Amino acid sequence: MTQVEFLNIVMPFKDKVFRLAKRLLVSTEEAEDATQEVLLKLWNNKKKMHEYKNVEAFSMTMTKNFCFDKLKSKQAQNLKIVHSNYEDGNTPLQKQVELNDSVDWVSKIIEELPEQQRMIIQLRDIEEYDFDEIAKMLDMNNTAVRVNLSRARKTIREKLTNTHNYGIK
Repeated sequence: MTQVEFLNIVMPFKDKVFRLAKRLLVSTEEAEDATQEVLLKLWNNKKKMHEYKNVEAFSMTMTKNFCFDKLKSKQAQNLKIVHSNYEDGNTPLQKQVELNDSVDWVSKIIEELPEQQRMIIQLRDIEEYDFDEIAKMLDMNNTAVRVNLSRARKTIREKLTNTHNYGIK
């Protein structure tokens, strides 16, 4: 496989790899390092790449595993899960403050979800993978992915509704 072929296959989804790493590792620098490591591993195994049915799904699985390994390591004591890539410059200030507050609340609620539900929310609602791809990446049954996604969304909806109805809890 040539460098051009590799770039044509890998570059379309490198940003998704970065976003998943950022979701898991929080730090932009850590996410960049993780992305670089995954791309380097893909490059080193470029001769085997034709054996994979879906290189994108394989790279997302590699990213997930690499990030989990990093989080388990002793140097990861200060890392946590955060999502902060929401921006909209066309809204009035008051509305923007409200939206940012809601996004912050959703991020805090997602942080409290079980690990598997956090991953499924990230892959389905943010990265927009379909259920079959998520099931393959997480080595789960398709029905289990749907159930976990439903439970995660329900938890987020309930906690956000309670916060909006009753104030800060």
